[in-house]
Amino acid sequence: MFSIPLLGTDKNKTKLSWFEYILHSCIIQGWYNCWYAFKNWGDLMSGNWEDYALLISDDPLEQCALYFWDSLEDDIYPKEFLESLMQMADDVKTGKVKTVPFTKEMFDKLDDLVGDMIDE
Repeated sequence: MFSIPLLGTDKNKTKLSWFEYILHSCIIQGWYNCWYAFKNWGDLMSGNWEDYALLISDDPLEQCALYFWDSLEDDIYPKEFLESLMQMADDVKTGKVKTVPFTKEMFDKLDDLVGDMIDE
């Protein structure tokens, strides 16, 4: 999904001012959601739905219609939720939370689980 950087972004910032929240998360993201809904609607009305199928078994028209209806949902998240995500990202970046490296064995296990779903 498209992301708009915050004005005056501080790399260690974990709180949003109400101005930043309303400008970026409500106004700008709201207009982006409208644009995305019109784009999906245009694809649906013009028959341009062949790129909407992710899996071989997916029906492109059905997926395009589902994307359109999903684009009408409200994707504006509460300020407190966004700040909690910023705090989690900062905790990982500063080392407060220990991360687990993704090893070759994990890639092999993942390939065993979903390898047959990937069309090469």
